[in-house]
Amino acid sequence: MLKKKLTIKFLLKEAKNFCENISQKHHEEIVGTTDGKRIGTYIEHKFKKVLQQKYIFEIGNAASGIDFPEETINTDMKVTSITQPQSSCPFRKARQKIYGLGYNILLFVYDKNDNQKNNLQFLHARFIEKERTADYQTTRGLLEIIEQDGNTEDISAFLMDRNLPVDEISLQVLSKEIFGNPPTLGYLTISNALQWRLQYKRTIDLPSQTDGLVRIYDQ
Repeated sequence: MLKKKLTIKFLLKEAKNFCENISQKHHEEIVGTTDGKRIGTYIEHKFKKVLQQKYIFEIGNAASGIDFPEETINTDMKVTSITQPQSSCPFRKARQKIYGLGYNILLFVYDKNDNQKNNLQFLHARFIEKERTADYQTTRGLLEIIEQDGNTEDISAFLMDRNLPVDEISLQVLSKEIFGNPPTLGYLTISNALQWRLQYKRTIDLPSQTDGLVRIYDQ
């Protein structure tokens, strides 16, 4: 079979089919495990194997830090349990919390129950465009300040109150950038840590007609 070039359109189509197919099977390999990382790796490998059978694409490595690094796709895959829909990602710059992570997210949310024959069920899948991968509360607060005729000092004070991990000089530079180039409202909850802690509950609950978010699958 002649392989096609992978695009975001094909990626989302295959993600939907993958959710439907995987949810109809028994997965002996993960029976008994409660290790979310192991389950996530199992799902990621299976999905990439499906893609490799049909498409040509660059697979991410440690240097790129994301699963599908090609410029036309620029997407990282995240797999999380419905029990606590969250994951971590490398901390690069404090401004990621305001302007986004710099790449799209393909999110799979599963429920695992070994008491059922089909022990791995996908409940949701989402595609979050990179412009929407910033922190919701931070971007909402900044946009409100700007809408209410706030200035760079108001922005700096707000960022300090939110304990943004940045030094004072960088904070002033960032505040000026935000004032001149307001962010887009983000959909994630991003907690400060050595690694960003990303929480996805809002992306699961948002309605289907939401800018920058594709509801790929819901059980």
